[in-house]
Amino acid sequence: MDKVVVFDLDDTLYKEIDFLNSAFKEIALIISNDSGTSFNEIIGDMLHLYNNKENVFQSILAKYNPLKYTVKDLIEIYRAHKPNISLSKEIKEVLNELHSNGIRFGMITDGRSEQQRNKINALGLDKYIEHIIVSDEFGFEKPHLANYTYFQNLFPDMNYYYIGDNLKKDFIAPNTLDWKTICIKDDGRNIHSQDIKTTRIQQPKYFITHFLELPNIIL
Repeated sequence: MDKVVVFDLDDTLYKEIDFLNSAFKEIALIISNDSGTSFNEIIGDMLHLYNNKENVFQSILAKYNPLKYTVKDLIEIYRAHKPNISLSKEIKEVLNELHSNGIRFGMITDGRSEQQRNKINALGLDKYIEHIIVSDEFGFEKPHLANYTYFQNLFPDMNYYYIGDNLKKDFIAPNTLDWKTICIKDDGRNIHSQDIKTTRIQQPKYFITHFLELPNIIL
């Protein structure tokens, strides 16, 4: 089939809040072991601070362990930890269905190499997606055109689709290149709000509520 589907990662193929929760749990366990304070108390405080949009790491260190760790230390743990995240059954089903129909896959994700690769490995996405662009490795962040023209050069003269969630940056470049762009609507758990003002070039061609709707558009 002459179609290439390129995915975003965070809040598209899994919920980024799950990565945050995984990292918070690892940090809470480390501080709990060092301070003798209950893990449940620490993780509860961290989530409360996050939901109130406060400085989580600074506040936690001030309360529980002001001497041994710095905010920089906790940020490094956050970025480098091996996350406890997984693909949903629905997403696996769609990836398998598209693959079985001869669809070529790619991915473009912004972020630090170690952090994004840890996510990709934990989700087992390397089993599905061979060609993955991580901005830290590639040298360009979205919405730079180079991220997208890479796939046009790799798979020339195809029909291209981009699946994402971030209305600020995900769809500008693929719309410019006349790709078919699809946004998965926020189910209330996304890190980046979709309730923002956008220009026409930022708007996807399609909005879908569930990942299971993708084959109806692509196939």
